[in-house]
Amino acid sequence: MEQLPFTALLNKYFGGIALALLQALHIHPQHPKIPITNFVAMEILVAILLLVFFVLVRARLSVESPGGLQHVVEGLHGFIQNQSGEIIGHHSAGFTPFLVALFLFILLCNLIGLIPGFESPTATPAVPLGCAVTSFCYYQIQGIRKHGAAYVKQFIGPMLLLAPIMLPIELISHFARMLSLTVRLFANMFAGDLVTLVFFSLVPLGIPVVFMGLHIFVSFLQAYIFVLLTTVYLQGAVSEAH
Repeated sequence: MEQLPFTALLNKYFGGIALALLQALHIHPQHPKIPITNFVAMEILVAILLLVFFVLVRARLSVESPGGLQHVVEGLHGFIQNQSGEIIGHHSAGFTPFLVALFLFILLCNLIGLIPGFESPTATPAVPLGCAVTSFCYYQIQGIRKHGAAYVKQFIGPMLLLAPIMLPIELISHFARMLSLTVRLFANMFAGDLVTLVFFSLVPLGIPVVFMGLHIFVSFLQAYIFVLLTTVYLQGAVSEAH
């Protein structure tokens, strides 16, 4: 495996700890000398960047004289909150922090590959799958918190007699959502990275800029679609009538 510079740095200082943790979990990495892979290193970098970003935003919050960064964040927060309010209802405000964080994480993962020496972790299947599993678990937990044991009614249908038919259908439908979220995000980002790389190798000037612009557009679009679908799934989980 060819290591990115940041991956090599992490493996140099934290590779031993990572290997010990993996072995404790009975996981044997393909390359024991470099247990931290590129996509894991990129995820760690994205998490660090987002943490720094949130700290900067929090430090610069001002009611009297809000800066440009605060306006951008408030605009994003307001957009996602208004969208979730329209889809879920008036009690959707509690979901906004999760949806905003999910959007920013996916967006930054999509865009970081445009910087030389880095790659988009979302172009690796494991990262979109992780985001999809997180989204799946989140809306299921919120559904249980909202309805308690009655949440099971969503899976067995209006009549107990139909439960043997409805239960497998609903379970397959819910698990298919994870597959749909994963494949959509991975396929678009993998294709975007591949096309940009090909044109950079063939025509290093001019034309690749167009594809970089397209890649940026797709990065925003895919992050938005992922959050939009998560919001729709949340609405189905917490709505009063199943």
